[in-house]
Amino acid sequence: MGSILLATPFDPAALAEAETTTLKSSLLKHVEGRDADLMAKKVRFANETLMPLFNELEKRNSTPDLKQQIPLLKGIWFPAWSTNPFQDIIPGRVRHESYQIFDDNGYYANLARYKPGQKAPILNWLSRWLLSYDLMIMQSYAVQVQAPAEPDSPSTPQQTDQAYWHIQNVCIQQVLRFGSRTFNAEAAQIWFNQAVSNYQKDIEAQQQVSIPTQGFNRVTAKQYQQISKASPRLDNLYIDQDFRLVKTQREKSQRPSYTVAIRLT
Repeated sequence: MGSILLATPFDPAALAEAETTTLKSSLLKHVEGRDADLMAKKVRFANETLMPLFNELEKRNSTPDLKQQIPLLKGIWFPAWSTNPFQDIIPGRVRHESYQIFDDNGYYANLARYKPGQKAPILNWLSRWLLSYDLMIMQSYAVQVQAPAEPDSPSTPQQTDQAYWHIQNVCIQQVLRFGSRTFNAEAAQIWFNQAVSNYQKDIEAQQQVSIPTQGFNRVTAKQYQQISKASPRLDNLYIDQDFRLVKTQREKSQRPSYTVAIRLT
């Protein structure tokens, strides 16, 4: 990406004149090292500082057709920065071992490794070598078309059909691992492929809730119910072969979340 970086506060004229590569580079630079900030601080940063850049990138999206986005989505993505609270549904996420994987078979997943007790030096050493907890939230996705509402009067212009991503929560996989094996992109892909294969073979078994283990930072039954009942909304504000700016919303009543993702494979 380009070496020119735009400074904050963003000038609308400078944003409009900048190359798209400059916009992407500037966004990545401004979120660098900020993903570990408190969620309230990240939300404030998005709303008060980054929004003009988000809006300009959305204007530059050369692939607004959702069906044409599917080939671009396939692969492994790294969430460089996000205001999505489900990124940190439980504490201790290892940020460099967090992934989003899309396949063109209609499934995708958010995967991450968690280390219990990261902030305590002794527990951190123990968890680094002895204990890891891996979480995968798998979902299905498809493009559907919503028919427009009937106009209030004959003089009202007729709206066109609107395509949207239909997202459904499929299952949650939870694995407690012992040993120091790295949770890299290849390991995440293998786990995702196995989960999709198992789900397609035995849907009923895959929908069963895992029982949380006492004493570990695992997804509780209550958290599982919150996830499974949600109807997520997704919108790639900007997408190309290597970069995505994503807007998501777990429910209509909740604030939108933003994720800056870069392709790994």
